Amino acid sequence: MPEALVTMIVPGRDIAAYAPAALESLRAQTEPRWRAILVDDGSVDATGDVFAAAAASDPRFTLVRHDATRGLGAARNAGLDLVDTPFLGFLDGDDELTPGALARMTATLTETGSDFAAGAYVRFRLADGHYRPGRVQPWTTAATDPERLSTTIHAHPAASANIVAWSKVSRTGFWDDRRFPVGVAYEDQIVAQQMHVEARAFDVVPDVLVHWRLRADGTSITQGKDRLPVLRDYLAALLGGIRVLQDAEASAAVVARLDLILAMDVPPLTHIAATHPDPGYRAELDAFVATLRTLPEFAQASPDPGLSEALHW
Repeated sequence: MPEALVTMIVPGRDIAAYAPAALESLRAQTEPRWRAILVDDGSVDATGDVFAAAAASDPRFTLVRHDATRGLGAARNAGLDLVDTPFLGFLDGDDELTPGALARMTATLTETGSDFAAGAYVRFRLADGHYRPGRVQPWTTAATDPERLSTTIHAHPAASANIVAWSKVSRTGFWDDRRFPVGVAYEDQIVAQQMHVEARAFDVVPDVLVHWRLRADGTSITQGKDRLPVLRDYLAALLGGIRVLQDAEASAAVVARLDLILAMDVPPLTHIAATHPDPGYRAELDAFVATLRTLPEFAQASPDPGLSEALHW
């Protein structure tokens, strides 16, 4: 086997129905010099068996098992501790890479020397009995199109919209002192903003790298914002990411984030709050919006109302 170039960390819990497609998307990569660390985070379904079968049949796969669920942050951290390749990335076990994703990102980073590269992604929804990719959303386009090489968050503030772990490939050394928070949902949002402000330079490319699955049964974390504990973690992550940008004096990126939060996040949460049986839900959301209004950058925010409509494509 050729020497591995990039390690993909693939965490999963109770995603046996989707894991085979995720693993097949790795096998289909046009860049074959990859390894994958499969982290079964205490699954009670057959996820561990799917991961184990992959590791038994292909030496590029390594299996890590957690006897009990530790959460997505801890699962990713367990994988990070085992990486020994020049580059690393993340793929959630219910998502799929596009075939050229790893080739594109590793080639770009080799060319530029940047700390990480980020690309576009699309939602993957069930339609006519099959999961089908949608279009690139406008905020993702703003973050990744056109291609920008060796840029920074100050030069490209719209990149702050790309707040997911699995849209990026990084130099492994960039993660030497970087780990995900444990015990909370939306653990990648603050980390993504830390990456943006701490990178010497990063690259953005318009290529669609990932099909991000919205499960038909509504069981993914991002589909659980009607639950009060999830809402609290979500709002804390949004505000925490803004604080990271503020501390780096990236005021234009803060304004860009406020525009998106006010257009994309607050309206659907307000809709949920209007009929939520727990008054604490509306109280948490009201407190969050009140905090946003105290930010110095709030006066500069001008959210695009068309973005909220794009949520319903």
